[in-house]
Amino acid sequence: MSLPVSTGPVRIVRHPGRVVELRLEDPGRGNALDLRTAEALRDSALEVAADPGRAVLLRAAGGSFCVGGDLRAFAGRGAETSTYVHAVASAAHAAIQALHDLPVPLVTAVRGAAAGGGIGLALVGDIVLASRSARFRLAYTAIGLTPDCGASWFLPRLVGSRRAADLILTNRVLTGDDAERWGLVSRSVDDGELDGAAHRAAADLAAGAGAALRAAKGLLRGTGAGEELRRHLAEEARLIAALADGREAQDLMASFLAAGCRPKAGDSRSEAGEPESVS
Repeated sequence: MSLPVSTGPVRIVRHPGRVVELRLEDPGRGNALDLRTAEALRDSALEVAADPGRAVLLRAAGGSFCVGGDLRAFAGRGAETSTYVHAVASAAHAAIQALHDLPVPLVTAVRGAAAGGGIGLALVGDIVLASRSARFRLAYTAIGLTPDCGASWFLPRLVGSRRAADLILTNRVLTGDDAERWGLVSRSVDDGELDGAAHRAAADLAAGAGAALRAAKGLLRGTGAGEELRRHLAEEARLIAALADGREAQDLMASFLAAGCRPKAGDSRSEAGEPESVS
């Protein structure tokens, strides 16, 4: 029997076979990251890191994986915008770091929209599965901001510097199949198969040779990668917070909100409007 051990916008579920699931549980908001959700994600990731079982599964409830930072929470804060955005980014970054540093394999399952900070959260997995209808879009520069949640660290390592620049600077949209071809995800699967495929992948890893898998993961990560990521996350948080106070970003965020660009719950079509944004 699976045992949920936490509630709120992020939940931990411990499955038989020592698969530990970390699940985003705010589908009505596209699992967007405001301060409450980012802090819940941080606390839950740290709890999982303290007892990760033999494999960890990261996925989300609803039609979107994570649409990024909650622009509605960012807007209207005036001089406090930078402080708030830095707090959201820092909490989310602590979660990214904890997940990156897990000694056991991490499987991520992405359906619907993965945008802004949701990109970094998706890419932290060792094995990343995406539904064919998934939509990956950075969207930061469209609202006058820079990437966070490790997106600018993971992307060049996964797809190369040219393609990373294309994704970050132009905000182009990749489908799940595109993401597989680009090397952004491990593989794409039919929408109805995503949950089952992700859980089987995590269960198979949990049933494998634990010591060998941990050692192999350490080799893949490389010496010093965790500290390099930590420094990069700190710089991402500094830059996005500094830009959030600027007139350009403030005006662009206000324009997107006024245009009603927030995706509706369950709308995986990030190209239909900007995600809530970034963080």
